[in-house]
Amino acid sequence: MGATIRTLGLFAFMIGLFKAIGWLVGSLFLGDWLLGAIVFLVLAALVNAISYFFSSKIVLWSYRVRLVSEAEAPRLYRTVRNIAAMNGMPMPKVGIIPTSTPNAFATGRGPKNAVVCATEGLMRILDDEELSGVMAHEMAHVKNRDILVMSVASTIAGAISFAARFAYYGALFGDRRNEGGLLVGILIAITAPIAAMIVQLAISRNREYKADYEGAKLIGRPLYLARALEKLEAANRRDPLKFGNPASSNMFIVNPFRGGGMVTLFMTHPPMEERIKRLRQMASKMGQY
Repeated sequence: MGATIRTLGLFAFMIGLFKAIGWLVGSLFLGDWLLGAIVFLVLAALVNAISYFFSSKIVLWSYRVRLVSEAEAPRLYRTVRNIAAMNGMPMPKVGIIPTSTPNAFATGRGPKNAVVCATEGLMRILDDEELSGVMAHEMAHVKNRDILVMSVASTIAGAISFAARFAYYGALFGDRRNEGGLLVGILIAITAPIAAMIVQLAISRNREYKADYEGAKLIGRPLYLARALEKLEAANRRDPLKFGNPASSNMFIVNPFRGGGMVTLFMTHPPMEERIKRLRQMASKMGQY
């Protein structure tokens, strides 16, 4: 419940920021703040709607995912199937990513068209318990419809960025005598997209915390995921992913491109130490050590 409330609060902030920009842009350059806000939101929504419906295929292609059957990947397939059966969830498609970097992600618009993917490296370094912890985390993303949540966040952030650029160019090429409008346009262009990105990343980190918690609940064993995360964090630092798009790093259970030394504010994932700490505290409350 706490994670849901935080996510709703972050969405409320983004919507409030967008409304403020729409009011400023419309008032200064269009003479109608409501018209400006609606136009920007519709355009951003169209772009992100196309991305939402086709992003799954694009992601699977960009990471060279090969969909597999139980005969081709029996250990991975059975693990996912058992988690789905235990929790009354539809069986997703299962994919293998051809890389030694150990990682995993889930994609798809919802439980009925989800794809859960693991790298070849992940299959090699995790034991069965750790593998079930990782797959439960990914199944929690599917259950929570996190692809939808992040698509909505992306829509709002895209609308804010579009409005900010419009404000800048409107101020730059508008009435030269309106120095106040120019300064406001420049200020919006610089600060609004950064604020939107920070909030979008905060939502991403919040969804990871929730997937850790929900995934641990799906199998009743928080320590399975805690042990897996320790291995994955160390392995991804040693051997970061050599292909794919860093813009999609938030999809993975740990950042596969390892931007070391980043300020937490600009991280796609929560600090690993905190994730493991929360899982161990959860296990302790359940009497597991």
